[in-house]
Amino acid sequence: MIVSVNKDNINAWAELCNQLWPNCCKEELIDTFEEGKENAFMYRLDNQYIAFINLSIRSDYVEGSETSPVGYVEGIYVKPDYRGQGISRLLIEHAEKWSMDQGLKELASDCKLANSESIAFHNRVGFTEASRIVCFIKTLD
Repeated sequence: MIVSVNKDNINAWAELCNQLWPNCCKEELIDTFEEGKENAFMYRLDNQYIAFINLSIRSDYVEGSETSPVGYVEGIYVKPDYRGQGISRLLIEHAEKWSMDQGLKELASDCKLANSESIAFHNRVGFTEASRIVCFIKTLD
């Protein structure tokens, strides 16, 4: 069952997020959510939260998009013991419906170039690769 993140389950969501993004502290994740920058949903099975998807609406340029704004998958995660059961596909279908309910025509996502597992997943659930980029930064003294 897919449920919205709210004040009653936000700590469980932050713990799941921390498994995907271990360098983020739970308080920072909760603050970002409470600021309303993202919408979050979790998958609950037998009274346990085992997966999540974070969604946003991006109005800035999104690589490969033809419309603006677009729905954006900011993060998706399924606990390792529950992978391969179609849960992530259900979360993406939920994201598609959520995006359409917002009046959006496209759903976008990204991953690191070296994340072959994520690239394969995106292809399996119907995403089309838009481009590949390498980003650079230089610290200025």
